[in-house]
Amino acid sequence: MREIDQAAVVIGASGGVGAAMVQALEGSGRFAVVHPLSRSGTGFDLEDEASIAAAAARVRDGPPPGLVFVATGVLHAPFEPERSYRALTAEHMLRDYRINTVGPALIAKHFLPLAPRDWRFVFAALSARVGSIGDNRLGGWHSYRASKAALNMILRNLAVEIGRTHAQAVIAGLHPGTVDTGLSAPFQKGVAPEKLFTPETSAERLLAVIDGLEPSDSGGVFAWDGARIPE
Repeated sequence: MREIDQAAVVIGASGGVGAAMVQALEGSGRFAVVHPLSRSGTGFDLEDEASIAAAAARVRDGPPPGLVFVATGVLHAPFEPERSYRALTAEHMLRDYRINTVGPALIAKHFLPLAPRDWRFVFAALSARVGSIGDNRLGGWHSYRASKAALNMILRNLAVEIGRTHAQAVIAGLHPGTVDTGLSAPFQKGVAPEKLFTPETSAERLLAVIDGLEPSDSGGVFAWDGARIPE
């Protein structure tokens, strides 16, 4: 089946990267329909499983999805990033896990059953380089790092499971780099200008990465330049 006969789903479509991804996909004409899902636009609530299930049911009524892109996530606000274990709080940790780990896992629960068995399907979620255990040299940011590491494990689990029945499916985490949005604004000071991406540039590069992924890549986490991030 051709992409033009399929749907693309963007979850978190009101955020910087999500909105740019919707624009890029709609402008490409590659898909029959693009579903932009967000709390502000469609009432989609990442923390309400019934809302996730209802969104999946609406998508099921149209062309089958060839791409599900999860652009949700939280960095720190209203909390301060923990620079020491002494700053750890259950409230902060649980909030980050709910948004960065549990939310995408429940999205997968309801959207992966829509995946076609006989042609390419990609489920991609925004992750982060700091979620890499092997690449961690600085420590700190405990809640964010741990929630993204947990997301990466969920993605690997999903890849193993769906790979048994969907030979052409790809499950992947994507690191968008530092994107010029309100989310990253407090942390842009030390970022080189050529490494600070507009949402449009980030979406364009992430789409290129998605296009280059093969089923053998399923379960991995990839940076905006296509490089695989250590586990």
